[in-house]
Amino acid sequence: MSAVPGLAPGAGRRAAPLFVGAVLALPAPALALALAALGWAVLAFYRDPDRTAPPEGVVAPADGEVAVVREEGDRVRVGVYMSVLSVHVNRAPVAGRVRAVDRRDGGHLPAFSKESDRNERVVLDVGSVEVTLIAGAVARRITPYLAPGDDVARGARIGHIAFGSRADVLLPPAVDRADLRVAEGDRTRAGETVLAPLTES
Repeated sequence: MSAVPGLAPGAGRRAAPLFVGAVLALPAPALALALAALGWAVLAFYRDPDRTAPPEGVVAPADGEVAVVREEGDRVRVGVYMSVLSVHVNRAPVAGRVRAVDRRDGGHLPAFSKESDRNERVVLDVGSVEVTLIAGAVARRITPYLAPGDDVARGARIGHIAFGSRADVLLPPAVDRADLRVAEGDRTRAGETVLAPLTES
């Protein structure tokens, strides 16, 4: 999906300071060093490591810390907060067909706060679950990789959020809070950490 192996799409053009720093290495070494460090930081932020999904269960959509566990009617929502040090490529919690991809305008409040429920977001309906990619205080770009009608495998890449955010999963009605294998404060790995059991036929 990315033109650069191991990096999310868009990484190359955002690492321009790295290349400018190389050009300025002799005439302005201090500036070159600062630009090179900035460029490497951007590349690190866009890293996209391979992951191996477990054979079953609803997996985490993001690397980070579980910041939200709450009941919404007959369903449970689990939200994972991504710090600036987290991998920001998001992954499908379950296999299925994408029914809808809905972009909703909103604010850019810190993604770990309750007020972030009104932030800009992209909601992906993947059949049995709903995945919400939420922009944070710094994030200004949510890039979904899927479109309605696409089939997606458990743990496959579904999108990327630039520079800090949250990814939520609205679990199927059959999963209740007692079924969860994570709690607030737990660390997750996108596409690998099981949030709750769910055997798909």
